[in-house]
Amino acid sequence: MRVRSLDDVTVAGDLGWFQPGIDRIRALVETVEADPPFIDTRQPFVLARAPGRLDVMGGIADYSGALVLEMPLAAATFAAAQGQDARRIDVVSIRAGRPFRFGIELDRVLEGELSSAGALASFFAARPDDRWASYVVGCVYACLSLTGVPTPRHGLRLVITSDVPEGKGVSSSAALEVAVMTATAACFGLEIDGVALATLCQWVENHIAAAPCGIMDQMTSALGRRDRLLRLRCQPAIVEGHVSIPAGYRFYGIDSGIRHAVTGADYGTVRTAAFMGYRIIADLAGMQVSGPEGAIDVRDDDWHGYLANMAPAEFLGRFAERLPERVHGDDFLHRYRGITDSVTHVDPQRWYPVRAATSHPVHEHARVMHFADLLATGIDGPDIAVRMGELMSASHASYSMCGLGSDGTDRLVELVAAAGPSEGLFGAKITGGGSGGTVAVLGTDSAIGAVNHIAREYERETGRSAFVFDGSGPGAEELGVLSFRASTATSQ
Repeated sequence: MRVRSLDDVTVAGDLGWFQPGIDRIRALVETVEADPPFIDTRQPFVLARAPGRLDVMGGIADYSGALVLEMPLAAATFAAAQGQDARRIDVVSIRAGRPFRFGIELDRVLEGELSSAGALASFFAARPDDRWASYVVGCVYACLSLTGVPTPRHGLRLVITSDVPEGKGVSSSAALEVAVMTATAACFGLEIDGVALATLCQWVENHIAAAPCGIMDQMTSALGRRDRLLRLRCQPAIVEGHVSIPAGYRFYGIDSGIRHAVTGADYGTVRTAAFMGYRIIADLAGMQVSGPEGAIDVRDDDWHGYLANMAPAEFLGRFAERLPERVHGDDFLHRYRGITDSVTHVDPQRWYPVRAATSHPVHEHARVMHFADLLATGIDGPDIAVRMGELMSASHASYSMCGLGSDGTDRLVELVAAAGPSEGLFGAKITGGGSGGTVAVLGTDSAIGAVNHIAREYERETGRSAFVFDGSGPGAEELGVLSFRASTATSQ
């Protein structure tokens, strides 16, 4: 990613996107006590900014190869990186105004007993209070060890601060990963393109932080563009373009106040169930299956391993009624031995909603394709916006069929529907991994008052806070990396 100076971003009008990070570094220089000082004001820093994302359409179908439409938010995470002589990774993360610290020897991670993904993941799994640092250290590890970099000549200091709230379903983890990876690469002089960087970040979340996410979050944070939807076909990460949001319309997010976590059992259960359904379909279709238990491979010349490539008519005509509604893990393993997913496994003691979880990505991909076609018309008239809202409602209902709904997100969708087109609101749906988190809303530019009214009504009814996400911002690659001296930053 391009490295820019303060003069560059000032001339281009991008300083405002970096300014919150600069201001917080200034505060850190002035308030955090350390001996020697954590930040060497005489030496250069690089500052990366990576946004959270609003999942407009696609959501959990990403791990099944679906098309997704994702908007980078104005809220973002900042990571500032500075080299240090000590061969260490030292991190300060500012959360709720408090500094959280973590440090570890760089050689221990790159060459010592923690130099494998499994060892590093186990290290953090045994330290729940430091689990947040697994995302940070994991990104440094991946950036330096998986890109063929020779032994680095210096260590690293990282300062992290964020506007992306955790547990709201707007991908705070991906924003953290992309910001840290981008800053680390710039600090060590590495050139990693946005697709490769996002893929590395997903690998970190899957294999170091042990969260089985898909690819859309990291790709949006890295490659998203302001006021556009990233059109991404997750096979595994094909960028098909950036779709402009038509003039007069906007996508909002309303937080349900119910904490979402990609590591939660519901998300993992539904994801695993979808792969179980694919494995059963492969058997029904007579496909060749090989590999030991836990590492199944399917020779699939029809759908190339992705449920999203199956037409809904084919799914309904050939397989839907032949899939069990629920399957017990032990019974499934006894008959099918395992699944093709590399980051989840079948629990012999758990029941899985196979039919609904398998149906969802097949139909969701079709919904997203239709939604994208309607969006491409420029939403020329309210009838098109209403149809788009109906597709969002169908997506929301499908989440619930999989078991990923919640009372809070259901109520927000109901409130949006009750307000309706007369208030400039056309539809809403649960986002991301479901089971709480944020609802995406399609509305007109002038509907911000109605959105805020719904949020306040929801707060009154439930007692939960309902933060409104309003506005889009640039992805990490669009904005680039800012290089400056901390002493210079304090004088801006």
